[in-house]
Amino acid sequence: MVSILSIPTGLIFDLSVIIIITTAIAYFLKLVRQPLIIAYVIAGIVLGPLGFNLFKDMNWINSLSEIGIAFLLFIVGLELDLNKIKSVGAFSVFGGILQVLITAATGFFVAIYFGFSQVSAMYIGLALAFSSTMLVVKILKDREEIDTLHGRLMIGLLVMQDIIVVFALSMVSTLSFIDYSFVLLALFKVLVFMLAALIASKFFLPRIFRFAAKSDELLFLCSLSMCFLFSLLAYKLGFSIAIGSFMAGIMLGSLPYGIDIAGMIGGLKNFFVTIFFVSLGMQLVFIPLSMILILAVLLLLTIIVKPLIIMVLSSLFGYEKRTSFLTSFGLGQISEFSLIMASFGFYTSSQISPNVFSLIVFMTLISMILTSYVMDYDSWIYNKLSRYIGMFEKLSLAKKQLIVKTKKKRADVILFGCHRMGSVFLKSFRVKNSNVFVVDHNPEIIKMLSQRGIDCIYGDCTNPEVLRKIDFKNAKLVISAIPSLELNEFLLSHVKAKKKKIAFIATQNHLHEALDLYEKGADYVILPHISTSESIFSLISKMLSNKAMIKDIRNRHIKHLLSLDVYG
Repeated sequence: MVSILSIPTGLIFDLSVIIIITTAIAYFLKLVRQPLIIAYVIAGIVLGPLGFNLFKDMNWINSLSEIGIAFLLFIVGLELDLNKIKSVGAFSVFGGILQVLITAATGFFVAIYFGFSQVSAMYIGLALAFSSTMLVVKILKDREEIDTLHGRLMIGLLVMQDIIVVFALSMVSTLSFIDYSFVLLALFKVLVFMLAALIASKFFLPRIFRFAAKSDELLFLCSLSMCFLFSLLAYKLGFSIAIGSFMAGIMLGSLPYGIDIAGMIGGLKNFFVTIFFVSLGMQLVFIPLSMILILAVLLLLTIIVKPLIIMVLSSLFGYEKRTSFLTSFGLGQISEFSLIMASFGFYTSSQISPNVFSLIVFMTLISMILTSYVMDYDSWIYNKLSRYIGMFEKLSLAKKQLIVKTKKKRADVILFGCHRMGSVFLKSFRVKNSNVFVVDHNPEIIKMLSQRGIDCIYGDCTNPEVLRKIDFKNAKLVISAIPSLELNEFLLSHVKAKKKKIAFIATQNHLHEALDLYEKGADYVILPHISTSESIFSLISKMLSNKAMIKDIRNRHIKHLLSLDVYG
């Protein structure tokens, strides 16, 4: 212990210790499939007062962490895609605003009840309101659910939250007490700043960056300069530097070079963000035993009450219970931006106490860990709760449930899921003039199919009401293009109960899932990565034997892809 504490305190040695220990912890947590943000905070705990307490001078660490915040919001601005909000309509905008207001107000009044000051209660309420964009998007990408309806709803809400959190950051960084005139003034200054930035992005920046883009080095330097320039302007207006960097990111993201810039800045961002989250861990202190109950109550608000609020709102906007449940279930955690906000309140403006800061960090860590585990069981949990949450569909103010669109008396093939692989199946069966009946819970896909005269029904494929409208007895084949083991096990059991001799084909992403379905009686299970590899090998073999075929195969493939585009 003495030898560890005698480590030299020079900048290079301090930085080396931080990076080495953080890497070791991150490597281990990656092996057990935990978010790396958690590794960074744990590294800070190990290095800070709760651990070995290696660093006495935190000034340089705090300075680097502030730069990390700026780069993080700069990248968020670069990657902000407002079209993701448009694609799911009013729910993302109005539902997102309502969710943040209701959740923040709930957290605020609960904190007041437990005796916190108004300013501390405001930080706690705002912290509860936001969900983790980093964690949720990563999970959706890993599960290939980005383009599902619930995936787009989740991303729409997260994008709206990211926009709102910028306003929240600007207000909490300028307030030492709650005064609504100051809130309105801060909001007005942010709007003016945003307007000025958007004007600059339209009339000045395109010319500057058109020339800069001729050189990667110059493009990199110009991007950094814009980030720091707007950070300084925001600082002069009384805001945090993070607000300026966010606005700079939005401006550059509108340029054709936004993706290149994000790639160039990504490495810098990762380094400084790592330092930021490590510094959060270093600031942690033991919370009193009297606050354990408060921590438990606030966690219940995060993982149960907040998802319930989102589920009620999505049901009000007309989404059926499965979509509403999956959308809300995945957002039951606290955001990394809540940590940024807490850091402002603690060691930038000293508006909150160490206990409140530690409370928010502990809530964030625990909720992120829980999300990373329970998201793998969302379909199983939904199937267990499905019969009890049907009441939420009765709340709808604008029903999205569509009637059955059918012209034929019977269907030879019943297809569950018409996105990606499902669209390929549909195209192939229509070429062969087979009668296909499609079941999908994406209203946009159903609307498109019905316009093309394809028999279909909108709804959750585990909903008994939907299943009753499907003619299984006259069908020869049932195909599920939805790679969910729980859902496919349910469908397999239901289909075989209706007609034992009907063929059931499912799609799964993992080998053990395919074997499970075979054991339960599936006739065939498609593993896309294996099937694709075999098909591509066969295609390459043909190309090697006859190089003249390459151009013909290429043209036919392009034509095939264009024909599939109408199905999404």
